[in-house]
Amino acid sequence: MGGTEAPRGSFVLGVQLKAVNGEAILSLCVDSGLSDTSPDEGLIEDLTIEDKAVEQLAEGLLSHYLPDLQRSKQALQELTQNQVVLLDTLEQEISKFKECHSMLDINALFAEAKHYHAKLVNIRKEMLMLHEKTSKLKKRALKLQQKRQKEELEREQQREKEFEREKQLTARPAKRT
Repeated sequence: MGGTEAPRGSFVLGVQLKAVNGEAILSLCVDSGLSDTSPDEGLIEDLTIEDKAVEQLAEGLLSHYLPDLQRSKQALQELTQNQVVLLDTLEQEISKFKECHSMLDINALFAEAKHYHAKLVNIRKEMLMLHEKTSKLKKRALKLQQKRQKEELEREQQREKEFEREKQLTARPAKRT
């Protein structure tokens, strides 16, 4: 059947079990291998069989396929568990990546804050330096103003002395007595 040739003098038997309207129908396909017809065109008989036979056939099929199915089920459960573990691990890694990414953002903010803090410190130093310079300039201007006033006063006094001296030196008529 299906691509294999049966040796001469042997039979190929195909069995199909169907449930139709609550009854179990067993289809048999027999091929003697003596004709040139395809194996699917062999003798087909539909039999109605009892529940006990169906039960025995079902038990036989189950006993044949059940261990493989149970192993497959167990393997699928293990794969499912592994997949759940893998998904959890993946979610943790994603959260770590997001945390790392947010840490990069935080680090960038701290770096920017440090940069602006340094700028503020420099501005404060400059302001203190300017304040000191303006204070010195004010003192110097006050000293210069006082010096000028003093010089002006001295000049005025000098003029007055000279005026007095000239006044004294100018000829005065002598008093006659």
